[in-house]
Amino acid sequence: MTPGATGRGTGFTLLTGEKMRLLVTGGYGFIGSNFIRHVLNRHTDVEIVNVDSLSYGSNPSNLKNLEGDKRYRFVRGSICDTGLMGELVKNVDAIVNFAAESHVDRSIADPWPFFRSNTEGVLVILEAIRRNNGNAKLVQVGTDESYGDILEGSFKEEDRLKPSSPYAASKASADLFCLAYHRTYGLNVCITRCTNNFGPYQFPEKLIPKTIIRAMLNFRIPIYGSGRNVRDWIYVSDHCEALDTVLRKGRKGETYNIAGGNEFSNLQIVSRILELMGRPMDLIEFVEDRPGHDVRYSLDSSKIRSELGWSPRHRFEESLRTTVEWYIANEWWWRPLAGEQVLHPTPWKLKW
Repeated sequence: MTPGATGRGTGFTLLTGEKMRLLVTGGYGFIGSNFIRHVLNRHTDVEIVNVDSLSYGSNPSNLKNLEGDKRYRFVRGSICDTGLMGELVKNVDAIVNFAAESHVDRSIADPWPFFRSNTEGVLVILEAIRRNNGNAKLVQVGTDESYGDILEGSFKEEDRLKPSSPYAASKASADLFCLAYHRTYGLNVCITRCTNNFGPYQFPEKLIPKTIIRAMLNFRIPIYGSGRNVRDWIYVSDHCEALDTVLRKGRKGETYNIAGGNEFSNLQIVSRILELMGRPMDLIEFVEDRPGHDVRYSLDSSKIRSELGWSPRHRFEESLRTTVEWYIANEWWWRPLAGEQVLHPTPWKLKW
């Protein structure tokens, strides 16, 4: 690759016959592993290095099918390791950063790991780019939770960030560092903020896999508060395609919202899963709400649709059914990961 258009262009141009050298951080996680498979299946002009610390949200089984693929290499390490990141960044054309602590409940119980990984880790990546490879493009994978909640309408990219949880605050802080490094040092950075993902290989503590697994075991399904909290859901494959689009076409210094346009309350999601699985609704049990629980998330994704030509391909109902079938068929994958909160036969009380 060579530097491309200046100003607000993509920042690089792929030469004919030359491979894109891509560093993916957190590639053993849910979205990261799906993204790596998506890119390698879609493109022949890519070589990927996956750096992952193998924390609780990581699972090497997610990419077991890539063993022996010469286009893929794994490096164990943390994005907070300045020496490691400096070396890895030297030899790549672009970085897509998925590495993050992402469980809101855990962030409420102990915020420090979230600050270290989600904020400090991103600063390490930015410094590694600035000092070792100023032409590299960074796609920072953010979250809709950075905006906070919204009762009516949908957030646009220029709206104020108002995070509610320590997790969301750590991600919002990382976004601001990215924008500052673009403004001050001219780094080629794009930020994405996406709505709730679902699909295969999602960590069992998350709402949809947890509901599927507990319904399989005929356990109670806990729902916070009244269950009326609304989220917009997107199938993980559509998110990966959006990220691939931003990687190749996104303009430097820009933020892109990514949304599926499928807004449902938590109660509706759980109820639909129980219907698909033929389980009774009386498995639902409402538990004490968590502190600072956002009422509704909603993003306006018209910018990425109009400017970059992306739109989701998958229908929600079909994707949810596919996801349910995947978890039913792949107990070998989720059972070693499912902790007490997922496998315990009675609801739990969180202690903050």
